Amino acid sequence: MSSPLRPRVVALYKQLVYLGREYPLGYSDYFRPRLKAAFMKKRDLTDEEDIKKAIAMGEYVCKEIEALYYLRKYRAMRRRYVQGKLE
Repeated sequence: MSSPLRPRVVALYKQLVYLGREYPLGYSDYFRPRLKAAFMKKRDLTDEEDIKKAIAMGEYVCKEIEALYYLRKYRAMRRRYVQGKLE
């Protein structure tokens, strides 16, 4: 791996680990093994452009996970307030 991109990859991994702690299907049984497998699959990349593409894909996944969490919070709040008004 290219040394200038290594800190970005490590930061991305840490961010994904942090986001995965509340993943709906489970952290230790589902999210963490898949995250590790995805990073291990890409560990042999040497071309800087390929590494940047993989980082961009990882950042996209981070945004999708954040959107999933926001949607879950929105649905929970909606359930609480809509049920209160209907009764």
